[in-house]
Amino acid sequence: MVDLKGLARHFMKKDGTSELDVVYPIKSECQAEMPKTRFKLRAGKTLSARRWYTAFSQDGHLDIEKVLRRIQRGGVHPAIKGVVWEFLLGCFDPNSTFEDRIQLREQRRHQYRTWKAECQKMVPVIGSGRFITAPIINDDRQMIEDSSTDSNLQDDNGVMATSLVDSSLDHGGHVSNAVSEKKVIQWKLNLHQIGLDVVRTDRALVFYDSEANQAKLWDILAVYAWVDNDIGYVQGMSDICSPMVILLENEADAFWCFEHAMRRLRENFRCSTSSVGVQAQLSALSQIIKVIDPKLHQHLEDLDGGEYLFAFRMLMVLFRREFSFVDSLYLWELMWAMEYNPNIFSLYEEPRDAVENIVLPKINEKLLKQYGKFERKNINTGRTDQHSALAVFLVASVLETKNKRLLKEAKGLDDVVKIMSDITGNLDAKKACKEALKIHKKYLSKTNKS
Repeated sequence: MVDLKGLARHFMKKDGTSELDVVYPIKSECQAEMPKTRFKLRAGKTLSARRWYTAFSQDGHLDIEKVLRRIQRGGVHPAIKGVVWEFLLGCFDPNSTFEDRIQLREQRRHQYRTWKAECQKMVPVIGSGRFITAPIINDDRQMIEDSSTDSNLQDDNGVMATSLVDSSLDHGGHVSNAVSEKKVIQWKLNLHQIGLDVVRTDRALVFYDSEANQAKLWDILAVYAWVDNDIGYVQGMSDICSPMVILLENEADAFWCFEHAMRRLRENFRCSTSSVGVQAQLSALSQIIKVIDPKLHQHLEDLDGGEYLFAFRMLMVLFRREFSFVDSLYLWELMWAMEYNPNIFSLYEEPRDAVENIVLPKINEKLLKQYGKFERKNINTGRTDQHSALAVFLVASVLETKNKRLLKEAKGLDDVVKIMSDITGNLDAKKACKEALKIHKKYLSKTNKS
């Protein structure tokens, strides 16, 4: 584990990206194929460790307005990125005290340990520092046995021996009816797919050369799949979870950071036989382009691209493929800061069926400054459409930058995909967000007039 705090002062003396390679090193054999990193640590703009710690009052209240302003100017320093994300994602209330957060953190760590223990009873490999990449149960609900493997190791195919996979249900009484048994079966069917995704996730990073780190990512995703009864695990979640594992050393803290990120994104992962969750955001994107650039929208419609499925991946995993690892983290914190709502903690802590009954504080000029730029504009115009997230406007801004090429060169959907793929490694996160805000403003202006 890199001593991030010890590097903070050294990093802030320089402008550049090479210092970040110390924190997020890339395997030498993968460096040529990785998108170029554009983010630079800038003294006076990037939120530094010193600025972060001085933003707290003596008892622990955070001046979130000051923090958001700094993040929106220059991102977050690697030394504090994980703990800052916890606030941006609503894990903690800026108005809480140090003592409040210590107690809440311990409660959450205890809850995670409880959930993980449940999972370990059913599949003991969880928490062992290893993970599986081959099915442990077949479609007929029968355990897959492999007598040729050692009881504590994977074989070349990733099949775990039966001593590491408890073929029975929870003997402690957790599973006691047919519905619960169905849940267990479905969860076990997903575990090897999680393992396969873990192996593929951020494999260019030195961090994931460690099997223990891969297992940590697998454990978190396995536990999340168990506790999310509605959606469970869907491919792409590992791309969202991976940065949390890298940024937060404590596994339970990384889990809760991921869980809060998923509260924003989980509807994108809701899939059925007839639709995918991200379709709602694709529909919002279609409407936005139709309003701000009807000519381009009509052209895409003529190419049978009016459903905007070519933007599926961008929205599903928040541009992880279009930016370098460092730049994607920078993009996320910019978006989360711009979308920040000071009520996010209260909304997340309430049961979902009670959220509609929450009485939120009346918004005045002082409170409005605690909102991010994007959310502030929505508040001022009375917009509440959750599907029109900043990420949707960011895709719209990318389409606008490619407007001329799309109109001139795109003769089919394959051409659209090719033109859009050219953005990989060629986008500046801050400029992209600025353009997204302009598109957002233009869209609001046009729709408010109509």
